[in-house]
Amino acid sequence: MRGKIPKEAADVMRALAAEQHAAYLVGGCVRDLLLGREPKDWDVATDATPEEVQRIFSRRSDATSEVGTPTGSVGGRTIYENQFGTVGVKTDSDDPRLKVVEVTTFRLEGKYTDKRHPDEVKFAKTIEEDLSRRDFTINAIAMTQDSKLVDPFRGQDDLRQNIIRTVGDPAARFNEDALRLLRAVRLAAELSDFSTRGGPASGWQIEGATRDAVKEHAGLLEMIAKERIRDEFVKMVETPHAAQGVLLLEELGLLRYVLPELREGIGVGQDKHHIYAVFEHSVRALDYAAKKNYSLEIRLASLLHDAGKPRTKAGESPNSTFYNHEMVGAKMAARALDRLRFPSGVIERTVHLVRWHMFYYNVGEVSAAGVRRFLARVGPENVDDLIKVREADRIGSGVPKAVPYKLRHLLFMIEKVKHDPISPKMLKVNGEDVMKILGIPPGPRVGQALDILLEEVLDDPKKNTEENLGRRIRELGKLSEKELGKAREKARGKKEEFEQGIEAEMKRKHYVK
Repeated sequence: MRGKIPKEAADVMRALAAEQHAAYLVGGCVRDLLLGREPKDWDVATDATPEEVQRIFSRRSDATSEVGTPTGSVGGRTIYENQFGTVGVKTDSDDPRLKVVEVTTFRLEGKYTDKRHPDEVKFAKTIEEDLSRRDFTINAIAMTQDSKLVDPFRGQDDLRQNIIRTVGDPAARFNEDALRLLRAVRLAAELSDFSTRGGPASGWQIEGATRDAVKEHAGLLEMIAKERIRDEFVKMVETPHAAQGVLLLEELGLLRYVLPELREGIGVGQDKHHIYAVFEHSVRALDYAAKKNYSLEIRLASLLHDAGKPRTKAGESPNSTFYNHEMVGAKMAARALDRLRFPSGVIERTVHLVRWHMFYYNVGEVSAAGVRRFLARVGPENVDDLIKVREADRIGSGVPKAVPYKLRHLLFMIEKVKHDPISPKMLKVNGEDVMKILGIPPGPRVGQALDILLEEVLDDPKKNTEENLGRRIRELGKLSEKELGKAREKARGKKEEFEQGIEAEMKRKHYVK
């Protein structure tokens, strides 16, 4: 079922037509309209040159079109900051997807030396020529203002059959722009819930010759900037069918150029509590996170949470162990996401979730002090996301229940202690108080004293009073530098009860004393 052309895009097309220029909607917006999917942006192709487009819209801010339609939704402001003949026409829309309608002159493209951008851009005379340079047939359909279609490559047929096929020779298209290799997979995942037949599609397929060409030219991805690879990968991971996308990346030989760390888990068996190998388990965990519409960081952490297992595996399945795989995996995740130029905030949150996803909690075994230390380590703001990663981990292991009683009880305990002091900032004294009471200047002794006080308060929040902490500061002040250092190490050496539980559980499972 076709969607409706919004007024803002229609007004841009009318303004061009009023000046005797051709105007067509092109690309993804036409594809999405035909699928009954909400377009993310709007693109118009025209025979007007970029200079003519700028001139037309710079003088129409207070004008009325020749067909009698007010052009109030099309302002007189344009943006032209590229080499490809695209002018952004600003509108007065409140919809962020329609604030700028991009108008591009019909064009042909020359050689692609860098496998990404044309060496030169030549303007074309017809819409058919313009469509011939596009990537896939489903993106090579044009629509007039009155919704008539120009479809020289039978893209509508491929839409009806849920097929992704290149325009013309697949090898030529991928040699022009190697990022199209990833885009084919991303579109297969992204469009899997949409079909021209109505209702969810059974899944999109990459056409045979196109598929063979992807495999043959996968290595071209090495020539693409990591930021561009990241952008396509993120778009894929943020779809409900992200897991299918990852499997297709591996099937077509592309995953090694995106996240080779994941491939280390292929065929790596696990212990008796996992029915899937590491790679399949990780993909299933991502599938759960994607279907639950969790954040990007949770999806990435679900996919990468066991990345360290192949490098830490000891023993034969099903009696294998993977000690410290969460720490190794966190380092691997950090390197992988940094290589793909992810923003630092996304990297930090994802790595933190991978590092702490193995927290252990058993009702009756972990005290309130242990829960406080857990919160101090992971941060209260990260608990909900950690629980979600744990859910994905469990479902990815073949366990039918995502949130068992243990996790529900942990949440109860967290609620119970959430107002207790868990950081130096929550102590009733600070560094200035330590210096004033002991009459010492800033230095290591101040931090050592605060570390000791925090550990004592984590054990017993009732000790967090100015009177008690002042007394303890004076007692600690009597210790020599060496004695204070040992006291601090002893305090900080209290193992996280959650981690102690993991170690004890592993030993119990494998009969290790």
